[in-house]
Amino acid sequence: MRNERMPDPSVIHPVAGYDKEIYVKPTITNPNIIVGDFTYIADSDFESHVTHHYEWNGDRLIIGKFCQIAAGVEFVMNGTNHQMNAVSTFPFYTLEGWSMNPPVPADLPLKGDTIIGNDVWIGQNAVILPGVHIGDGAIIGANSVVGKDVDPYTIVVGNPMRVLRKRFDDDLIDLMLRFKWWDKSIEEIDNLIPILTCSDLEKVREEIEERL
Repeated sequence: MRNERMPDPSVIHPVAGYDKEIYVKPTITNPNIIVGDFTYIADSDFESHVTHHYEWNGDRLIIGKFCQIAAGVEFVMNGTNHQMNAVSTFPFYTLEGWSMNPPVPADLPLKGDTIIGNDVWIGQNAVILPGVHIGDGAIIGANSVVGKDVDPYTIVVGNPMRVLRKRFDDDLIDLMLRFKWWDKSIEEIDNLIPILTCSDLEKVREEIEERL
């Protein structure tokens, strides 16, 4: 370990003397937000990036381990959705004085949980819409609006989001999804860094195949 210090997922500030990058997990207070170890955001407050997250909807934001979340990213939850199967979308029931009971859940376009995999990089000012599932190893381009699911190890960009390309061929993607390096111990991951950061993908393929 560098400087004989172990990486610690329970610390809030992983960069000494710098408070604009935090590990997210130890800061979470909302039980409907679940974040894995070592996922960080380039900000000092994560939960302010999760909007329209009302407990009566019961939706969860689930983010895996080792994700990298840039500044300005917004996770829009199901509370943003209005009734769309009536002639007005105005949410009378949420505002004081109007004689409307809340719609039944079937009348609201609720999309379910938002789920982000492991080792996902979300670029600056990207917007993740309700109910989206983003696979392991995906990359979300800056300023993208993600309104549908993203396959593992796929790069998406734009508004509306479009697939730019897969990061690797299908065989290497399959290897990575079976290898699940993010679930290994800190010591194992530290030893794997030369492989995880190697640009010679054939060498990476061979090394991982040997370990499976």
